[in-house]
Amino acid sequence: MNAPALKVLVVDDEPPIRKLLRMGLTAEGYHVIDAPNGKAALAELPQKPDVVILDLGLPDVQGLELLRALREKNEGIPIVVLSSRADEAAKIQALDLGADDYVTKPFSMNELLARIRAAVRHQLQSQGERPIFQVGDLSVDLVRRIVKMRGQDVKLSPKEYDLLRLFVQHAGKVLTHNYLLDQLWGPSADAQYVRVYVRQLRNKIEPQPDRPEYIHTETGVGYRLRLPD
Repeated sequence: MNAPALKVLVVDDEPPIRKLLRMGLTAEGYHVIDAPNGKAALAELPQKPDVVILDLGLPDVQGLELLRALREKNEGIPIVVLSSRADEAAKIQALDLGADDYVTKPFSMNELLARIRAAVRHQLQSQGERPIFQVGDLSVDLVRRIVKMRGQDVKLSPKEYDLLRLFVQHAGKVLTHNYLLDQLWGPSADAQYVRVYVRQLRNKIEPQPDRPEYIHTETGVGYRLRLPD
């Protein structure tokens, strides 16, 4: 018996975009619900969508306010922001408010589909933290606090391990500089701490630290740990 199709709630005030998304997502096997504004989006929540694609430029409510409301009503639902606002400040604000990812218009359908899959996988992973996380040659035992690369133990400082654990807990999701700083050092700490420790961590787990395979930089926004294949 086939699993039921995942429900995608598309919130966008532009009919051509909603039509494009409905066609593209339906072709990939998703069940699409669409809403032209924030009020309609909230009215669709009883249908229990599995993922939300959210435009920030809505006619009746600020997209970031709707994002906050969606998070309050369903803390775990994956939310991918789709917006014409490409400035880093908008991305950071949306991600800090709980968006799982951010795609700018004009967009590639293949890229959007990949971001949706990553957001759903991250949600499934976060529902039950696995004791051992494996991606490529990197293995993280979250119970015994053992990190291995190609089967060899990697010696990490306590803060480096805490940083890696945070990435593992949110694998596939962009973590902003502000979020990492707040979680590990406190909001008043120097933002440079994040860059320094990410560099140190890469030097220990990346085969080529200047061309990272695992911890990817989202320029001006933060970092993302690669999901298992």
